[in-house]
Amino acid sequence: MKWNDPVLRALLNRFQGGFPITDHPFSNVAAQIGIGESALIRRLHTLLQRRVLTRFGPLYDAEAMGGRVVLAAMAVPEARFDEVAALLATLPEVAHNYARNHPLNMWFVAASDRPDAVHAVLDRIRDTTGLEVLAFPKRREFKVGLWVHLASDGTVDTVPVPRHARPPAFRAHPGLDALDRAIVQATQAGLPLEPAPYRVLADRIGCDAQELMQRLRRMWEGGIIRRIGAVPHHYRLGLRGNGMVVWDVPDERVDAAGARLAASPWVSHCYLRPRHGERWPYNLFTMLHGKDRDAVRRKVHVLARTPELRGAPYRILYSTRVLKKAGLRIAA
Repeated sequence: MKWNDPVLRALLNRFQGGFPITDHPFSNVAAQIGIGESALIRRLHTLLQRRVLTRFGPLYDAEAMGGRVVLAAMAVPEARFDEVAALLATLPEVAHNYARNHPLNMWFVAASDRPDAVHAVLDRIRDTTGLEVLAFPKRREFKVGLWVHLASDGTVDTVPVPRHARPPAFRAHPGLDALDRAIVQATQAGLPLEPAPYRVLADRIGCDAQELMQRLRRMWEGGIIRRIGAVPHHYRLGLRGNGMVVWDVPDERVDAAGARLAASPWVSHCYLRPRHGERWPYNLFTMLHGKDRDAVRRKVHVLARTPELRGAPYRILYSTRVLKKAGLRIAA
């Protein structure tokens, strides 16, 4: 598949978020990118089958639901690596899992709308494997939002999340009720690729389609849905250099350093997380992407020379394997 295909570019560059919550959203999108509705739906099926997209639908924020998200790491012996990865792949609370080039060689995200479920799954992993699990809960979020951009020459890079993908205004959500939870469960793996996907979902759940769309809008405006649209597999699109860059920033400089990193279009995620003594001295976690490791390294070198980060020790942990990549899954 050629990434310089103008239809593919238009679809991915615009609709990684901002997918309409309307009666016929695929028709709306098709008109904007210059393709027929049926052709668009067929194209999405192909992108999902080829794993260019991991899913198409809402991205939910577990913490906005009152839940918890924890980054964790393990030092897994090479002889047991596949065994432990297979265990984590079976756990619905484990959303992402990556192998990285560090003695702590397995990094995963545990997420649930129930905080106790995250603690329980970390305990289960410790007990089942007999290995130490280092937890890095988020203390502050400076930035989150990976948006992949396909240029007309076929090159791929990351850019800031465009304004149209964000809600026009924040409105506090009153909390999920039973119908909201049913909607999340029905959409967390993706939207039906049908001309009227929200009506299809409403029929499955047993509610009115207009009510379902109103509730999705309310969840989007309240931050429970981060965005709705295509979720690219950045490896498949050519972003094979993926570095978790960790920084040891003095506490009194964290706010300035975090703001500086968040302002960079190269940084898709930036969080303050706890240190773990001498074993792990780093407190500011960022994600950067590029076509290869050299591209990531060049970006990091530029950031490291900014006044807010100058002199701060850092390390780049590159992804060597994608072990699991899924979204939030909440139980019935």
